[in-house]
Amino acid sequence: MERRAYPPGQHGPAQVRRRKQSEYAVQLREKQKVKRIYGLHEKQFRTLFEKASHREGITGENMMISLETRLDNIVFRMGFTASRTAARQLVRHRHIEVNGKVLDVPSAQIGPGDEVAVRAKDKDLMVVQESLESRTRPALVDWLALDEKNRVGRMTRRPTRQDIPLAVQEQLIVELYSK
Repeated sequence: MERRAYPPGQHGPAQVRRRKQSEYAVQLREKQKVKRIYGLHEKQFRTLFEKASHREGITGENMMISLETRLDNIVFRMGFTASRTAARQLVRHRHIEVNGKVLDVPSAQIGPGDEVAVRAKDKDLMVVQESLESRTRPALVDWLALDEKNRVGRMTRRPTRQDIPLAVQEQLIVELYSK
């Protein structure tokens, strides 16, 4: 199969001279990418950004750390589910405990030392079993510890921006919201 340097179609070669994307378009695309990765709506994302901007430190890094320490993302990172959407549903359906108490708010912030577990009666859920046994599941990040047998994980420390394996330029999002 041969790859051509121009888009398909009758007018493909003629459209090689496409306009350069505006600065706004690049910023918006980056924001939309992060929103889709984490499965958030605009209002949720905006609120999270506002809270991150009021915290001490770099706003973009604060925002990324807040996104990573959401309960639904922690459940996904521990490998209890195959996707963030499935993790969100697992939390909403009350299958997850935080520090021994059932928590059904996917946006809850998890802190260092917090223990996240699948409820005792739900440890054998097919979704959790399949996800933990899956070969395609991502490697556990080093700021989380997991006991697969007991379906219990712990956040050992707060992640830094270097610990977050996403190719995202959060500074573009900060610039977009700062207008």
